[in-house]
Amino acid sequence: MRRIFSEPELERYSRQIILDQIGHKGQDKLCSGKVLIIGAGGLGSPAALYLAAAGVGTIGIVDQDSVGLSNLQRQIMHGEQDIGSPKVESANRAVKRINAGVAVRTINRRVTAAAILELLAGYDFVIDATDNFPAKFLINDACVKTRIPFSHAGVIRFFGQLMTVVPGKSACYRCIFNSLPPREAAPTCSEAGILGTVAGIVGTLQATEAIKFLTGAGSVLLNSLLTFDALSMDFRKIQIKKNDSCAVCSIDPANIELKDEIESP
Repeated sequence: MRRIFSEPELERYSRQIILDQIGHKGQDKLCSGKVLIIGAGGLGSPAALYLAAAGVGTIGIVDQDSVGLSNLQRQIMHGEQDIGSPKVESANRAVKRINAGVAVRTINRRVTAAAILELLAGYDFVIDATDNFPAKFLINDACVKTRIPFSHAGVIRFFGQLMTVVPGKSACYRCIFNSLPPREAAPTCSEAGILGTVAGIVGTLQATEAIKFLTGAGSVLLNSLLTFDALSMDFRKIQIKKNDSCAVCSIDPANIELKDEIESP
């Protein structure tokens, strides 16, 4: 049954509704859509705000951290008045400021193998906005197991990358990165630095992938890794292939075992 939009809704979303690729049908899908964002930091902030602005009906936000002063350089959902508050509470307020009609589900906890299936339940799309490899591998494995599409992204220094995985139709994260890299080969943003706008650009691209998936507009980044270098302002799309021997997406989803991997010292 086609949704009947109110006059304020028609005005709010008019610039999207007039797009041939979205229209009333696509906006209806957005308003009925449910997107889970894991991580309320540099990537999750722009993703959540743009999804709220687009009218995504339900936005879940998972994070266990509190807002710190060093976060404010890039994590635009949070402000000085939020320092010391749980990020999910600050994120809830920020989303509601953008669009009070969005349902926000906040979960203040760490993503673990024991909890992730419950966290994913009921969502149409997942945005991996985490900043550590164990979480990224866990999200990949759980989404492949549950057949929930997701957007992966990572940023560091002036560089970002992202890809979208639709289980059963595309390569997954483990097809490219089979296991956790050595700790010395993967510095954190606190160790290597990050230009705030890079996180903003890549997080906004993740929101765009979610919107396209929900509405069916265009094509998402299947079997492609999009990289971005802010210093040269270069975008590059690298074609990737599904690994027929992948330890996760090449087996029966029922046999995928979820585990909490630990980075080597």
